[in-house]
Amino acid sequence: MATYVVGDIQGCLKPLKCLLERVRFNPDRDRLWSVGDIINRGPKCLKTLRFLYDMRDNLELVLGNHDLHLLAVAAGVRQPSRSDTLDKILAAPDRDAMLNWLLHRPLIHYENGFTMVHAGIPPQWSVEDALARGQEVEDMLQSPDCTEFFRQMYGNEPAIWSDELTGMPRLRTITNYLTRMRFCTAEGELDLISKGPVPTSGKKVTAWFSHPHRKTRNDRILFGHWASLEGKTEGPNVIGLDTGCVWGGSLSMYCLETGEWTRCRCRDGKTT
Repeated sequence: MATYVVGDIQGCLKPLKCLLERVRFNPDRDRLWSVGDIINRGPKCLKTLRFLYDMRDNLELVLGNHDLHLLAVAAGVRQPSRSDTLDKILAAPDRDAMLNWLLHRPLIHYENGFTMVHAGIPPQWSVEDALARGQEVEDMLQSPDCTEFFRQMYGNEPAIWSDELTGMPRLRTITNYLTRMRFCTAEGELDLISKGPVPTSGKKVTAWFSHPHRKTRNDRILFGHWASLEGKTEGPNVIGLDTGCVWGGSLSMYCLETGEWTRCRCRDGKTT
């Protein structure tokens, strides 16, 4: 049995199949973990979603910002962006079953000493903190109020966590940390403007995993979301999976049991 973790797929189905073939993935014994952003921007979003839904018994998926965006658009509270490639999913006759499945996916997953999250964990939170706060958002996604949550999910404020936050601002802050964060201060104040490998906003921030006193510095964390890093982080405990497949980079897969990497090069959402 092996557990393979794959980076941001974003509708690039052929590279995903390439990886599964290279590691000789066997659904009778192996498991696939996904750091989220399984759809959007790539060419085969509907087929990718169907493929992963069909293998859901062997799949552990955490939601990314693009996955949440799909759910908000499907709920009718957000218009698609010009760069979105979600139309075929939204028009599919089997969309409801797949979207309901997504609504029941977590924002963070912990198992056998590994924590998987789409973007990261802020310096002031432990893994236990992140799991508990992620559960708050997961409970909302599965409640009758989820449409209102999607309506208020977008926005960069509050930019820093406080235990006194309540309601939708609290849930928005949790969501931004777990699915959108790249740079922040040591206290966890977010910079959601900078997206490259170095900050550009003018704030005194650094990568969330670079703060030497972050509470998760001894924990093994798997994350995606940050293609411009090309998977390069500052230590063996922080494992970056997003290597920019949808942008012409590669799709990467990491084996938890062996630490081995497998990559398939990408071009226009296909293998090269």
